[in-house]
Amino acid sequence: MNNIFPRLLVIGVGVLALIGLGIFIGVSLPSDPSDEMASPSTANSGSGEVLYWYDPMFPQQRFDQPGKSPFMDMELVPRFANGGESSTVLSIDPGAVQNLGMRTAPVTRGRLQRDAELSGVVVLNERRRNLVQTRAAAFVERVWPLAAGDLVQAGAPLVELLVPDWVAAQHELLALQASGQDALASAARERLLLLGMPAALLQEVERGNAVQNRYVVTAPITGVLQSVDVRPGMTLSAGQTLVIINGLETVWLEVAVPESLADSVRAEDTLVVEFAAFPGRNMQAQVSEVLPTLNAASRTLRARLELDNADGRLRPGFSARVLLAGQTEEDVLLVPTEAVLHTGRMTLVMVAEDEGHFRPQEVHTGGENGRQTIIVDGLREGEQVVVSGQFLLDSEAQLQGILPVAATSAATPSATPSATTVAEVVLHEADGRIEAIADGQVRLSHGDFPTLPMPGMTMSFTLASESVIAGLAVGDAVRIALRASDNGLVVERLTPLQTDNAPGVTP
Repeated sequence: MNNIFPRLLVIGVGVLALIGLGIFIGVSLPSDPSDEMASPSTANSGSGEVLYWYDPMFPQQRFDQPGKSPFMDMELVPRFANGGESSTVLSIDPGAVQNLGMRTAPVTRGRLQRDAELSGVVVLNERRRNLVQTRAAAFVERVWPLAAGDLVQAGAPLVELLVPDWVAAQHELLALQASGQDALASAARERLLLLGMPAALLQEVERGNAVQNRYVVTAPITGVLQSVDVRPGMTLSAGQTLVIINGLETVWLEVAVPESLADSVRAEDTLVVEFAAFPGRNMQAQVSEVLPTLNAASRTLRARLELDNADGRLRPGFSARVLLAGQTEEDVLLVPTEAVLHTGRMTLVMVAEDEGHFRPQEVHTGGENGRQTIIVDGLREGEQVVVSGQFLLDSEAQLQGILPVAATSAATPSATPSATTVAEVVLHEADGRIEAIADGQVRLSHGDFPTLPMPGMTMSFTLASESVIAGLAVGDAVRIALRASDNGLVVERLTPLQTDNAPGVTP
């Protein structure tokens, strides 16, 4: 009897546990298996007709069937017809907007100030270069201790020469003068001048009535020696260069002007210059000329400023900062540069509409100066753009699948982008086959796009125009060229391929 009681107790506890487990399972499981399948759909995003499927991380691309996203390892999300507000407007609670400290700024019209800081370097004024040459054949008797880079004063001795032709002609001149043959003496004097003898040396010969066997060449100007190409004992021919001297009364400041600013610098423009050697001391200088040749390596032009250097303080090699101030010739639409977002596929801003509502807006931009950016297309004067917190708004818009408004739909007629201001459209290419054509769309089986994160599949695309499909039919093998737009990928070109070269596409 004592052994039976414990056994009955264990059996009773086990039965009670089984009953409790059955009750728990009955409560947890749905009464209808279809309820379990319906729950996720209900929680997803509502009901109604499905317009398309999309990847929340790449909402610009739409798909006509559910399935795995080709971009991310996740299921595509449906977009329903009764989604509520417009798919181009993002709604944010006004309190959240205030807490995030979002700031806006108006789109204004005016002239963009193009302030730029250029670099320059002081070089010798080559128009002040002097070549010292011998006018007759000579022998070098002496060279003063000089070297390239030395500073010499005007009249300083450089080289002592012996000119044989001058010696014989001087003896003839003095003999004719002594004999009183003035006419012949005048002819002899003229001959010496033609042989290159300086007039001052000839006068010294006549005054002293003595032949000058040596001739000392002196510096014609004060300047820096560029080269000294003579040594004692050399034999020189007529016209041979002895030394090169560059004057320092004026110097050039050569400024490197980027190709993009070529039209901003013109001759006679006044620029502000600050030398590193004299910090805090600015001077104004006028552009004497802009050289016509572009440096192919640095893609810069040279603007030349001629500076007075009578005191010799500006030395060749000095560096300088050159401030360039200018503005656009016409009024343009301007926004703060910080309001512009570059996604890699497009450029956009977040437009603040009524309270708590924001619109992602594609824009085409022109130049900028670091503070303001020119808007060529996409905005109107007076609209408010977000300049603080726009990155959060853009992320939220992408998560909700809100697509940016195309630039052309918001632009004024006069703001049509020109070829010089809008970047060239990038096309993504792959081989494929036409599966169906209907209502401005084409269904394609295509291979991998090397420039897109899109593997081979079969899907529908919007045609840029009906002419893209002209002459083609279902089943044709084609080379596909797509461009990214605010509404997804658009077929810009379909080029027929030989059937033998058609890709084997496995959607």
